[in-house]
Amino acid sequence: MPSKPPPPITIDAVYAAPGYLFRRMQQIAVSIFMEECKAFDLTPVQYAALVAIHTHPGIDATRLSAVIAFDRSTLGSVIERLQAKAYIERKPAPEDKRIKLLYLTKSGAAILREIIPAVERAQARMLEPLKPADRKALMGLLAQLVDLNNEASRVPLRAEDALEHLGKGG
Repeated sequence: MPSKPPPPITIDAVYAAPGYLFRRMQQIAVSIFMEECKAFDLTPVQYAALVAIHTHPGIDATRLSAVIAFDRSTLGSVIERLQAKAYIERKPAPEDKRIKLLYLTKSGAAILREIIPAVERAQARMLEPLKPADRKALMGLLAQLVDLNNEASRVPLRAEDALEHLGKGG
């Protein structure tokens, strides 16, 4: 039985690939976030870190990495930037002084409250071109894809495991 010839190599095939489309939408999402939130000088990852620290005061960097599914080694520079902006503080853990626990400062809590409307505008803008029913369908499918492919990630989401060790549940 003769084998089928491989499909021709075209840029259209790249443009139609899910990975390419996800990457492009990530670029668009970050661009929209940065535009809407430019007055706050925060990246999407810095924002996620602030929310996680606000939600789980006293979280350490390793658990923060698991909660926001962000590479631990890169997260160090995110934490340093947030500390330099005086949005968070690091305090030694009572049981092990080598472990630093993260807390929002008053200015960190204030910036978090102030940025929420801009973040909400950014999220709405990302989906705005779609009809409401399509937005809901897309969000459902994306959540399903992310959940089902979590283990394929270089940094799988491990929020429940991380928070269980904090003694704060999920």
